[in-house]
Amino acid sequence: MVDWRGQSRQNALLVYRGFGLVFGALSIAPLYVYRCAFSGGLLHYQTEDAVFGVFSVIFWTITLISLFKYAFIMLSADDNGQGGLIALYALLCRNAKFCLLPNHQAADEEISTYRYPGRSNTNRPTSPLKGFIEGHKSAQTCLLLLVLFGASMVICVGILTPAISVFASVEGLKFQAKDLHNSVVVLIACILLVALFVLQHRGIHKLAFIFTPIMILWVLLVAAVGMYNIIEWNPRVYQALSPYYVYIFFKRTGKDGWISLGGILLCITGTESMFADLGHFRATPIRVAFSFVIYPCLILQYMGQAAFLSKNLSAVSMSFYASIPVPLLWPVLVVAPLAAIVASQPVISSTFSIVKQLHAIRCFPRVKVVHTKRRIPGQIYIPEINWSLMILSLGVTIGFRDINYIGNAYGIACLAVTIITTWLTSLGISLVWHKSFMFALLFSVLFGSVEIIYLSSSCMRILKGGWFPPVLSAVFLVVMYVWQYGTRKKYLYDLHNKVSMRHILTLGPSLGIVRVPGIGLIYTELATGVPATFTHFLTNLPAFYQVVVFVCIKTVPVPYVPQKDRYLVGRIGPKSYGMYRCMVRNGYKDVFKNGDDFEIDVVMSIAEFIQMEAEGCGTPEGAVDGRMAVVKTSGKFGTALFMSQTSGPGESSSSSSSTIVSSSKSNTLQNLQATYEQEAPKLNYWRRARFGLMDAKCKDTRVKEQLQELVEAKHAGVAYVIGAAYLKAKWNSSFIKKCAIDVAYSFLRKNCRSPAVALNIPHICLIKVGMNYIV
Repeated sequence: MVDWRGQSRQNALLVYRGFGLVFGALSIAPLYVYRCAFSGGLLHYQTEDAVFGVFSVIFWTITLISLFKYAFIMLSADDNGQGGLIALYALLCRNAKFCLLPNHQAADEEISTYRYPGRSNTNRPTSPLKGFIEGHKSAQTCLLLLVLFGASMVICVGILTPAISVFASVEGLKFQAKDLHNSVVVLIACILLVALFVLQHRGIHKLAFIFTPIMILWVLLVAAVGMYNIIEWNPRVYQALSPYYVYIFFKRTGKDGWISLGGILLCITGTESMFADLGHFRATPIRVAFSFVIYPCLILQYMGQAAFLSKNLSAVSMSFYASIPVPLLWPVLVVAPLAAIVASQPVISSTFSIVKQLHAIRCFPRVKVVHTKRRIPGQIYIPEINWSLMILSLGVTIGFRDINYIGNAYGIACLAVTIITTWLTSLGISLVWHKSFMFALLFSVLFGSVEIIYLSSSCMRILKGGWFPPVLSAVFLVVMYVWQYGTRKKYLYDLHNKVSMRHILTLGPSLGIVRVPGIGLIYTELATGVPATFTHFLTNLPAFYQVVVFVCIKTVPVPYVPQKDRYLVGRIGPKSYGMYRCMVRNGYKDVFKNGDDFEIDVVMSIAEFIQMEAEGCGTPEGAVDGRMAVVKTSGKFGTALFMSQTSGPGESSSSSSSTIVSSSKSNTLQNLQATYEQEAPKLNYWRRARFGLMDAKCKDTRVKEQLQELVEAKHAGVAYVIGAAYLKAKWNSSFIKKCAIDVAYSFLRKNCRSPAVALNIPHICLIKVGMNYIV
């Protein structure tokens, strides 16, 4: 009973928060739907049946797409509780060999979040569609391009939502002040847009507590206005709930009615947020909030506007504000801009999220991801994307200066995302949830046919602003695919030119070089072998650190990787070589740790591997990859090591049952390190983490020696070695490949964030190794 009450209380809280962070864009749509619907030839049909017909189409569109498709079906198509295009793609990649990500290992499938309980592919006949896509690389590339195009449209939605929401909210001033010029409205909208994006940089999450009250007030206000208009103007409007009015509408309006669908579809813009934000709020609270509050309130508002327009069709250009009772006009004019800003916030956050996910699957240039709330996973901010969205939103507002043009672009962007979601879900029904092909076809036909009809209508508005999303998405698509293509070519080059283990082993424990105190973390994308970056470094400087760790940070097609499954550790060569491999597995929504946490995790995981190896459980539990035994860490970090923080170099807490390992550096090097630490206080904090051996846990002399060597190396310092890649196409490559590698990829590499920033590597500990890649 206590658990049930606690869960009910948590669901109620999620329902409350969802009003401000999920349904904003959907709730602000009544500002402009009727205006955009009657912007074309439909304006000539000034009859009650035409207005009732538009409302009937709106009602059934929201019911079919928003309620049935998303609230009832799509919220169940989750990936470990996560939603969105990348989640659907990850589900497909895990259940079939569709993924183009490198470094896939059988051990990845042992992650607890990799497969759903009770959903196994064993003893199931292979689907012909699955076999076709797995057997054709071009089909896999087309699937990836489809996902990337959908992600590009999501970014376009992030640009257009603030523009149309804020512009439409302040346009009500023209209704109150008849002589107000449109340029003044555009200026006010631009000021609010700049403030919105500046607040993203300053930390708008600090104001999140007022988002929900604003949206609840807005939703209740528009519902109340709708009820008033129904009673005041035309109580018979409820008859339009019958689909018969849809038939009458298209019969009498013909082509003009079909073209008006491009404006009517704006009533479902923002619906995708229910699915995209699934990871933050869960399915049940979203269903409850939409079905019992948002859906009826929106229907009341659209019905009220229809009742008003049936008697005042001449006011269609300002139908929302014209239908508001005079006593409520100024309150609505005040609340509308606030609601528009709140409605834009979750869409901007969703844009940050999908860019981060694209970057995780190697399909977007490196960006700086800032975790705004450490206690809440997924709350991120990306400076480059924020300012880009602001510039493009301002450009759309100033360039179009018309709600109808912005609405045409906005509708096409949202509709494209919806259609691609339908196609991916149809694949998932057959390949992931193993339903019959007819069931997947039924889903695709039922919802896809309606969406295609809307798309055909929207294509008639291409010249009136509708060109913006396809053109901008094409630019984003080229950027994403070029980055993915160049990154994959770089990986294949590394894979082809890696150094064999046999060659490394012939060099002896010293590797033919001078070994100095410290730990060298060598970043590579290779899961086996030694990267050419390492040998290239030794060729130019024949000295390296006492402990060598080849770190491979890879993305697994799951949203999050539990900490107990994150690290795979193995040894390279005999124990005397002091060489390890550490595989760090992240999900597409995981955020990289800071340098201090990462160093601690690496040291602890290697220490546990040493103990497991001594107990003889490393090889049986792990997977043998060539000459390297990869062991999945079990979560027993720190069984033989303890960690403490000191206030300065060489100082540490002590214990009677522990051994403190002092630094092996000379006094000169320690003084030089202290100087660097004074210049970098953050680095000084990282250096305060010191380790000691628990004598009671280290009974094996050989294990104690290895752990002592590891701790000494950590106290001496950790250096990060990354490759600075310079890609160039082969001389006999095609013209397109030369343009992609030598021009486009080179431009993106030079103008994006460095790997050190993306990986949170402190610059003072960074070593870059230049490498030329002829691909």
